[in-house]
Amino acid sequence: MAKIDVEHAVCFTGHRPERLDMAENKVQEWLETQIRNAIDDGYTDFISGMQRGVDLWAAEIVLKIREEMKVKEIRLFSAVAFRGMEDRWEKDWHERYHAVLKAANGVTYVSDRPGRVAFFRRNEWMVDNSKRLIAVYTGAPGGTKETILYAKGHGKEIVSIK
Repeated sequence: MAKIDVEHAVCFTGHRPERLDMAENKVQEWLETQIRNAIDDGYTDFISGMQRGVDLWAAEIVLKIREEMKVKEIRLFSAVAFRGMEDRWEKDWHERYHAVLKAANGVTYVSDRPGRVAFFRRNEWMVDNSKRLIAVYTGAPGGTKETILYAKGHGKEIVSIK
């Protein structure tokens, strides 16, 4: 399995679709702009937490750009909180999740046990293995806010839509 180049790695955090206070297409356009900016800045490795919404959209955009640019240097890594995380999702999200996993350069299952702690551990793992965080944040409490605070506390560069 490929190893993440931490100095050239970006991770993502953001809300699930039902928790966003902005249009999905606007979020996706913003994510694509930020991913292209990161590539222009020399970033090659992208880490997705694989959750519905921002995580999977970002992963799909990275894969689209990698295909479009025809370069192997753009790599996607999947950080999954625990095996079976997607089991209760709607069919469409389930299929998208598995398509991204299949196309990823590496997959890490951060925790052996399901639950809230697994998601926080995954978020910390992503931040620890990257230099920049791209965040879609509405101001609401929860995992996205905690991830941003963790990244700030560890001196990571943060690019946020809010």
